[in-house]
Amino acid sequence: MKLALFLLLATAASAQTAADLAFQKYDADQDGKVTSSELSQVSVFKRFDLNSDGHITLEETRRVMGGSETSSSMPTDLNQGRKLWQRLDKNADGKLTRDEVPQAAVFARFDLNNDGVITQEEGKQAIQKAIQPSTPPPSVPVVTSGPKVLKGTEHGIGRQIADVTFADLAGATHQLSAFKSAVIAMTSATCPVSKKYLHSLAKLENDLREQNIALLLVNPFASETADEIKAQLTEAKITATYCHDQEKAFASALNAQTTTEVFLIDSKRTLIYRGALDDQYGIDYSHDAPRSTYLREAIAAMLVGRQPVIAATAAPGCELDLKTNNKGQRTKNEELAVTYHRDVARILQQNCVTCHRENGIAPFALDDLAEVTDRAKVIKRVITEGTMPPWFAAPVAEGKDNPWANDCSLSTRDKTDLLAWLESANRPLGDPADAPASLVFEDEWTIGKPDLIVQLPRPVSIKADGYMPYQFLTAQTTLTEDEWVSGYEIIPTDRTVVHHVIVNVHNQGGKVRDRDEGSGGYWAAYVPGNASQVYPAGFARKLPAGSTVSFQIHYTPSGKATQDQLRMGLLFAKEPPRYIVETIGVPKRKLSIPPGEANHLETHLQTVPSDLNVMAYMAHMHVRGKTFKYELITADGTETLLDIPRYDFNWQLRYDLAQPKVLPRGSQLKITARFDNSPANQANPDPTQIVKWGSQTFDEMMIGYLETFRAVDAGAE
Repeated sequence: MKLALFLLLATAASAQTAADLAFQKYDADQDGKVTSSELSQVSVFKRFDLNSDGHITLEETRRVMGGSETSSSMPTDLNQGRKLWQRLDKNADGKLTRDEVPQAAVFARFDLNNDGVITQEEGKQAIQKAIQPSTPPPSVPVVTSGPKVLKGTEHGIGRQIADVTFADLAGATHQLSAFKSAVIAMTSATCPVSKKYLHSLAKLENDLREQNIALLLVNPFASETADEIKAQLTEAKITATYCHDQEKAFASALNAQTTTEVFLIDSKRTLIYRGALDDQYGIDYSHDAPRSTYLREAIAAMLVGRQPVIAATAAPGCELDLKTNNKGQRTKNEELAVTYHRDVARILQQNCVTCHRENGIAPFALDDLAEVTDRAKVIKRVITEGTMPPWFAAPVAEGKDNPWANDCSLSTRDKTDLLAWLESANRPLGDPADAPASLVFEDEWTIGKPDLIVQLPRPVSIKADGYMPYQFLTAQTTLTEDEWVSGYEIIPTDRTVVHHVIVNVHNQGGKVRDRDEGSGGYWAAYVPGNASQVYPAGFARKLPAGSTVSFQIHYTPSGKATQDQLRMGLLFAKEPPRYIVETIGVPKRKLSIPPGEANHLETHLQTVPSDLNVMAYMAHMHVRGKTFKYELITADGTETLLDIPRYDFNWQLRYDLAQPKVLPRGSQLKITARFDNSPANQANPDPTQIVKWGSQTFDEMMIGYLETFRAVDAGAE
C-alpha cells in the first residue's frame, strides 16, 4: 500500500515539494520543528532526526525525502516516479485500472471521481490532499480540552459521602449531614480556572437558595491566606459557607481531583454527580456561555428522583495532590465493613434497579432487602460470570481512557464490595438511616411525553410456547411536512414476549418491502438493553412527510398466550439540527457454517467510500454467534474499534462512543465473527446442519451496524 502511494506521489510533485508538505502536516504548532509528540512513530522519528537532537527540521525532512537518506521504496525524482508509474500502467494508456492497482483501499483513495480508473491528475490531487496539514473533517464537531464524560460508578457515584465535620472561615463548626441536599464546590483563590468560575458560583448560589439546596465552598490549599480568600468572596458577592480545608480532610473525603470540581449530594449524602460545573472554561479556552450545564442538569434529575444522564466528568482546573486514588476506591485506612443499607443498596440502585424494579423490564425486583436476600446466590453467580450488568465489550486496559459512554459494567470497587457482602457469614445490614433515597421512575415514557406516537395497526397474537416467525407490520404517518426526530422510545404492551424490533422509515410512495436487510441499516431499534435513545443537542434523524414506518418484530413465546401492540414515541427537535444521524450496516451474507464446528471463523472487508463519522457500533448475529470484532485498517496499521469476546444473542447492546470516531476515506473496515455450531452450544437449533444467511433465528446473520452522522450541508438530505 505504501509503495503504491509513493508511486503516485512521484508523478505528482518533486521530492522537495513532498517534503515541504509533509513537514507542514506534522509541524502542528508551526514552530519550525517536528517533535516526538507531533510524530509519535518512533522508528520514523529516528530516521528523520538526523542529528539526534530530539526534533526534526525542514532541512532534515528534505534530506531524508529527497537526498541520500531516501528510502529505497520512495522515488527520488520525477523521472524515477514516471518509470514506476509505467511499471503499474501495463497497457500504457496513461491510466490505472483496478487490475493494475489491486489494493482496494489504495484504489478508492485515488479514484476521486469513482469512474473506475485513476488518472495522473487524480493521483496528484489525492497525494496533495493526503499530505496537507490535517484538519478535522468539516462534519466532525471540534473537541477542545473541556470536560470529558467519565463512568460514574468508577468515580464514587451512588456511594454515600462520609459525614464530615469542618470549620468555616469564622471558626464555626459544621457537619455535612446538617445541610441536607448540597452542592460542594472545590475552589481556590489563585487557580486561574477557579477564578474564572467565581461569578458562575455566585449565580449558582442564588439559584440553589431558591431550590433549598446548600452551597459549600472548599479550598484545599494551605498556602492561600484568609485575607485573599475573603477579598475574593467579597468581590464576587458570595456568602456561602466556606471551608479553608488546610489539612485536606474534606477534600480527601470527597476524593476531589481539581480545584473546579463540584459534587452534588442528596439528603442521604448519596453522591449524585461529580465533575465540572459546566463546560464554559477550560485550561486553555473560555466561551461566552456554557454549551453543556452538567451540574444543573444533574440537580434537575435529583429533584424529581431520577439519576442524571451524565453523572461524572473530568473538571479542568488545578490538580490536587491528595492521599487518595482517582477511582473512588477505598484507601488502606478506610473502614472496610460493607453493610446493606449504606453500600449494597446503593450498588444495586446504581447498577441494577433501573431494570430490576416493580414494573421494570427485568423478571424480578432488587430494590428491597427481602428480594435481594432471596436472590443472593443468583446475584453472586451473574456478577461472577459477568453476565450482569449486561456489558460485553473487552475490558479497557489499565491506564487507558474508557472509550464507551454507556459502559454499564460493575466497577472494581462495586464488584468487590458486593461479593464481600454476599459471601459474608452474617450479611450486615447497618443503619437504616444510611439507606439511599428511592429513585422515581416514569410509569410509561422514560424520554418524556412524545410529540408523536406511532403504533402497530393491530394487536399481534403470541402463542404460549414454541416458535414464531418474524412479524412484519407497517404504520402510516400523517405528517404533512418533514420532521427532525431528536429521540425515540419503543414500548411493547407485553415486554415479556418481545425480543427485538427493527424499525425502518420509507418515503411516501415507496415500497416498504424494498429494503436491503443488513447493509440497509435501520432507523430505530428495540433490542435487549436498548429500548430508547435521545440524541445530543444538534443531532437528529429525518422523518419525511407522509412516510410509512415498518416494524420487523421477533416475538418469543413466554409460556402464556398473550397479545402485543407496541408503540414508538418520538421527540421532535425544537430547531433544525446541525447533524443528521443515520445507521448503516456492514453485512457478510455469504455464510456457510459447517455442522458441528465449535469455532467457525468468518471475516469481511469493506472499503470506506468517504470520511465516516461514527457515534456507536452494534453487532448482530443469532444464537450461534460467539465473538465479534470491528477493526480499522489504514496505511498506519490495524486498530481495534470494538472487541466483543463473548457475544450474547439475548443482549444485543449498542456501544456508544464517548467521542466520535472518524473512519477515513479509503480505509477498510474489517468485521470478524466466530460461530459455535456444535452440540455443546445449548442454544443451537440443529448442530447437524450447514447454516446459511437468513432472517430467522435458526438461520444466521453477521452484521456490523454503525451509527453515523454527517453535517446537514454535507450532501443531500
